[in-house]
Amino acid sequence: MEIKKAIVSALKDLVVPELTKIKDDVNNVKAVLEITNKRLDDIDLQLVDQSRRIDAVREELNQRIDETNSRIDETNNRLNRLYEVIVRRDEHKGLEQKVLELEKEVREIKLKMAV
Repeated sequence: MEIKKAIVSALKDLVVPELTKIKDDVNNVKAVLEITNKRLDDIDLQLVDQSRRIDAVREELNQRIDETNSRIDETNNRLNRLYEVIVRRDEHKGLEQKVLELEKEVREIKLKMAV
């Protein structure tokens, strides 16, 4: 029996310190894992916050783009109206010239008829 006790004692002397070291290492790994998980949670919160900010900025930019497009449309309408006015003036000048020419011709015809 003494051999059995000696073998068990020798195994305990060899295995127990290794088991203690393994337990310590596992506890260290758990601590590091806990810290890593906390950091990952913090990063996740930051990413969610940044995503919200990006969405807000995107919404603001879309509104500004819509406003700019509206202003461009308004400017285009004003340019179209200006073009119509310019064309009408040119047509008016042409018509005015034709009326003057017709009045001149009518005067000449009246003068010929009076003679």
